[in-house]
Amino acid sequence: MIGLYKDRIEKKFDKELLIIEAWSKDSIRVRAFPDRKCNNENYALLEKSNDILDVEVKDLKNGSYSIRNGKICAILDHRDRITFYNDKNEIILREYIRLRAVKHDDGSEDVGNIEVTRDFNSTLKLKSREYRSNNGGDFEITCRFESDNKEKIFGMGQYQHEFLDLKYTSLELAQRNSQISIPFYISNLNYGFLWNNPGIGKVNFAKNITEWKMPSTFSIDYWICAGDSPKEIMQKYTAVTGRVPKMPKNLLGLWQSKLRYRTPEEVMEVVKGYKERGIELSTIAIDYFHWPHQGEYKFDEDYWPNVKVLIDDLKNNYNVEPLISVWPTVQTDAENYNVYLENGYLVDVNRGVRLTMQIQGTTVFVDTTNREATEYVWSLLKKNYESLGIDYYWIDVAEPGYAVYDFDNYRYHKGTVLQIGNLYPIGYLKMIYDGLSESEKPVVTLVRGAWAGAQRYGALAWSGDIDSSFRALRNQVNTGLNVGMAGLPWWTTDIGGFHGGNPNDEGFRELMIRWFQYATFSPILRMHGDRLPHSKPLSNKGGGRMPTGAPNEIWSYGDQAEEIFTRYLHIREKIIDYIDNLMQDAHDFGNPLMRPLFYEFPEDKECWNVDNEYMFGDKMLVAPILYEGMTSRELYLPDSSSWVDIFDGKIYKGGQYVTVDANIDKIPVFIKEGSSNEFKALLEFTNNNQHENI
Repeated sequence: MIGLYKDRIEKKFDKELLIIEAWSKDSIRVRAFPDRKCNNENYALLEKSNDILDVEVKDLKNGSYSIRNGKICAILDHRDRITFYNDKNEIILREYIRLRAVKHDDGSEDVGNIEVTRDFNSTLKLKSREYRSNNGGDFEITCRFESDNKEKIFGMGQYQHEFLDLKYTSLELAQRNSQISIPFYISNLNYGFLWNNPGIGKVNFAKNITEWKMPSTFSIDYWICAGDSPKEIMQKYTAVTGRVPKMPKNLLGLWQSKLRYRTPEEVMEVVKGYKERGIELSTIAIDYFHWPHQGEYKFDEDYWPNVKVLIDDLKNNYNVEPLISVWPTVQTDAENYNVYLENGYLVDVNRGVRLTMQIQGTTVFVDTTNREATEYVWSLLKKNYESLGIDYYWIDVAEPGYAVYDFDNYRYHKGTVLQIGNLYPIGYLKMIYDGLSESEKPVVTLVRGAWAGAQRYGALAWSGDIDSSFRALRNQVNTGLNVGMAGLPWWTTDIGGFHGGNPNDEGFRELMIRWFQYATFSPILRMHGDRLPHSKPLSNKGGGRMPTGAPNEIWSYGDQAEEIFTRYLHIREKIIDYIDNLMQDAHDFGNPLMRPLFYEFPEDKECWNVDNEYMFGDKMLVAPILYEGMTSRELYLPDSSSWVDIFDGKIYKGGQYVTVDANIDKIPVFIKEGSSNEFKALLEFTNNNQHENI
């Protein structure tokens, strides 16, 4: 049974309900329900746009139906397959089927896939949308698409591998420590695709097929748009999933952190150390276990007495914002544990003992999909942090960070983790965003986890607990670009990585320098890490039992490193106005700050092949040094401009690969020729007024 409406096609056949509808400008949303039970959850999507004007639905009279919405058209053919076309009538994406053709009395055949002639009479019996019922009333689903081997795919969030182009990769659709699944990608075929289902699953962008698979869900749900460039597609995607607030300009300097400052005295010693060096911090982090017990959400007065005095001193006398670490864990011996337990505020398990993490006690996670639970947690944050003047939060372990990632064993208020697990960090972020809704300051929340749409809640994601190595650094460059291409423009790393690294080790000092140089040209410049060796605990009670890492300030790595760090902090100061404009652009249009070259130069075919270098905004090109002992680097300069080396003023013609020197104090950075006025202060600082005529 087919229903044709002004903005959608509905088809009911057997038990399936299929809905293909115009959702926003130049986009279509597809939903399929294997039991015909339609739900109205939008998940990552905002409410459907009411100003979709250019929509046309047709019966094509051959058993096929079409819906056109601006630049995109979907045709549902007689084989129950959907094919998407752009406004040039080119196929951009097509569902995959391998079924036997139907023969008619006159000997003719219903042939669907005209490009794959040898598959007309396939006996594989593979459908584009396949369902297998589970015992609990849910379904294992597979959604299949044809694979174009000339396609390149970018986005999908944060995965700890070296690849920028994700074609031929297999990606888990799940949150883990250092892994952030954001299932949106942009294709070089000029479309954007969102898998709008928050369950746990996997996608294979294989050579022969693209498959989205989920072991437990109730529907297929995806959104697709067409556009003429990656930038246009990104703007359409963020229009339907939301955009970041405007990042406050005072947060664009150095964020100082370590594992961990244990007392107000330790915090102030660091802040004063920077002040004496003429460096104004943006934030300083008060990390985990500043609390008596997890789940109480308050300062441990044994180690943090008179916190209001500390907060006022930081903000009023040093212009430094305190950043407070918050975990979603509750210890069973917390004073309010029974409140969580009696009200059903905790994550549950399907089997075994309810123990989801164990650090300084037996702990269970708060269920952030339960609104009553998050309202209770926020009431504690408001009482014990916001009332003291805390404006910014670091919501750590937000995947959540299970001791064992047995996704099939956990269940939330909104469903099992297999069904809706990726909503956990969204509920966590929304708790902070809603709680601060009356604040005059935009919400900026450092978070270890995200999903599609997280940006609208002020999510500042970071790389998680990665190791301290050049290999990890190499992974971050392309990974950070893919986070931006997944619609999340705020992203940062722990400079030097999190796990390990001794400040007295010369090899690690080199890594820190190279990482700091790279981070200078990123959305947020952030020092953090668990440095070695650890100090002895302060005491044997409360947070005092927890160790603290070695010092992690810019003066902790020797005179040469401090001199280089300081130089790059001054470079950061010189481009603050430029970064502030990029933050405004992210807020207004959804553009990431760190962009693959093709994002700005899509007509330059070579830009689609270049990785491990990037545009920082639309005028600055950055090529990080990613190997130990490396003192030069080959890089590509896009064709549409000439480029100026900010350190020596040398001008290079675009459209070529060049090799440039990069001694320990230099990271290759170029600006587009003609941008000298915008970067005048930077050029004067880096090259002693030698760029006046550029």
